[in-house]
Amino acid sequence: MIIRFQGRDGQFRLNVEPKERIVSILPQVTEKLPKDVDPTSITISPKPHGAEAHPIVTLKTVTFDQLGVQHGAQIFIDYKQQPAVMNGHSTSISADTRKLNGAPISTEEDPPIVTSPIDETPHLSRPWEIVQQSSLDDLLDKQDGKITRGRDLKLCRHGPKGMCEYCMPLEPYDPKYLEEKKIKHVSFHGHLRKVNQGKNKPELGSSYMPPLSEPFYRVRLDCPSGHKPFPAGICSKCQPSAISLQPQPFRMVDHVEFASPNLVNTLLDFWRTSGCQRLGFLYGRYEEYPEVPLGTKAVVEAIYEPPQVDEVDGVSLNQWENEKEIDEVARLCGLQRVGVIFTDLIDAGTGDGTVVCKRHVNSYFLASLEVAFASRYQAKYPRPTKWSDTGRFGSNFVTCVVSGDDEGQISISAYQASNSAVEMVRADIVEPSADPNLMLVQDEQEDKELGRTRYIPEVFYRRINEYGANVQEEAKPGFPVEYLYVTLTHGFPTQSKPAFRQANTLTSGLPIENREVLGQSQEPRALAKALDVKGKLGSRLEGEAGDKVSDFHMLCFIFGLGILSIDEFTALCRVATKHDNADKMQVQHSSGWATLVTILQESGERPPKRPSPFAHMNEYGDASHTRSGDERLAKRLQYASLS
Repeated sequence: MIIRFQGRDGQFRLNVEPKERIVSILPQVTEKLPKDVDPTSITISPKPHGAEAHPIVTLKTVTFDQLGVQHGAQIFIDYKQQPAVMNGHSTSISADTRKLNGAPISTEEDPPIVTSPIDETPHLSRPWEIVQQSSLDDLLDKQDGKITRGRDLKLCRHGPKGMCEYCMPLEPYDPKYLEEKKIKHVSFHGHLRKVNQGKNKPELGSSYMPPLSEPFYRVRLDCPSGHKPFPAGICSKCQPSAISLQPQPFRMVDHVEFASPNLVNTLLDFWRTSGCQRLGFLYGRYEEYPEVPLGTKAVVEAIYEPPQVDEVDGVSLNQWENEKEIDEVARLCGLQRVGVIFTDLIDAGTGDGTVVCKRHVNSYFLASLEVAFASRYQAKYPRPTKWSDTGRFGSNFVTCVVSGDDEGQISISAYQASNSAVEMVRADIVEPSADPNLMLVQDEQEDKELGRTRYIPEVFYRRINEYGANVQEEAKPGFPVEYLYVTLTHGFPTQSKPAFRQANTLTSGLPIENREVLGQSQEPRALAKALDVKGKLGSRLEGEAGDKVSDFHMLCFIFGLGILSIDEFTALCRVATKHDNADKMQVQHSSGWATLVTILQESGERPPKRPSPFAHMNEYGDASHTRSGDERLAKRLQYASLS
């Protein structure tokens, strides 16, 4: 489609696709403008006076179709020109004067740390029309969410068809009901109903406003005051306000459900064998959780262990080269990455399988380093929602820790970093400390000593002092880490029915990936043994024989071989998860599967050796008596020497 662009220097047209991202047209727009235009300052607006203008560089994930741009539409652009250069020197503020407090900065110092404008999410005027959220959120949006109550025989004075304040339905965020059911946090959709009820009043005839808004603790680079961007200039409109930390009352995910206990046992086998910790990413899906009003649960179907260096006291992640391939395999299986799990275990040394209880009320539950780790991944996987002015709010990514409880047993704990924690980590306001209970606030003075410039807002939190009073204190140098995360429940289904049937077996046919340190490696020989290509069933997949490919680790390895076409592999993923006989026959008779089986038969397990003609003969040549393997070997050498 053709779009018209109108600016101060005239008009031009561009051919674009409806699904094309807006940021991709920035090079074409820059070519049509004067050479001294700053590309990061180019803004687009549907109105001629610049109302609702957004920099193009901030529209990284927004397409023309999402903004409602149609064929022939006219868009107004504006921009700023770069400062002119006179006699080899720029007319802008020199490097030796750019300092918030006026202190000089030498030209040999490091460049200032500023937030990239690409990281800023634009505010959408009508997000409920253009944002595509998950099908689960659409389902929960349509539900009433009210908590029904029966007729109270003691307090209700009406008939069976009547209703009063003692039996009327409750809101999903009712505090008394949540306390009675021992639900610690309100669900996300319950929190949405509560905020929306207080922000929008349809009976007053006021215009609708998105009820949710993400915290933003960074300096806004597109300040409307007209001054130069930070660090050359700053005002009250673009600088973030002081942060008052409070425990987050809601959680984005309420429950984590592992489809089979063997998923966790397979991860624990690494620690049992090596004594080192292990980390894995959780792949699964999100479903409705009826135990919490309008609740959400993450169902884990597989745990993939990325390349890592495991030690007794921690894990270091290596570069994950095939990360996109694993995510694609999960997508073809109808799954997505829902979280991360890692172990923190120390054997008690008693010989009965008990472990040391490291995380308890007198120590810590989630360390500051782990909160920062979880915040980075939650920032990487935001939750799209049409009820936020930015089109996203929070994250569904969960963090699970396998550690010892107060009874010395191995237990799982599930957490999520709060939205404030994610934004503070994204804005580089906080950093972990050696004390796991303490999160440190960055110090501007240290940045000044290093020659860096950034704005760190003040951080406050409330606590109970030694006199029992609730007081507010400034976080210098840090604050308790429990302000930055919420707890989730976890469990296993009563009847385990995982999508991958190999998850119900104690040992998988194929070794787990990236376990070369244990002498276990995924190779064609191991795949041939797991598929039993030389057995009675051979390459057959019909019936129960198809269950041998119902393994997420095996699917990832087969996908990495690159033998099957994308259509054949998609059908194989359906065989592994849906177990349909029609798909089994389709894969079994495909050319790619035949090629794979042939390669595995040639490079798989070595065939058994033929028995020696002297294996059943004794030293007198009598075949009626048998000898041990060592005796047979010695006798073969004897016959060889005699000949």
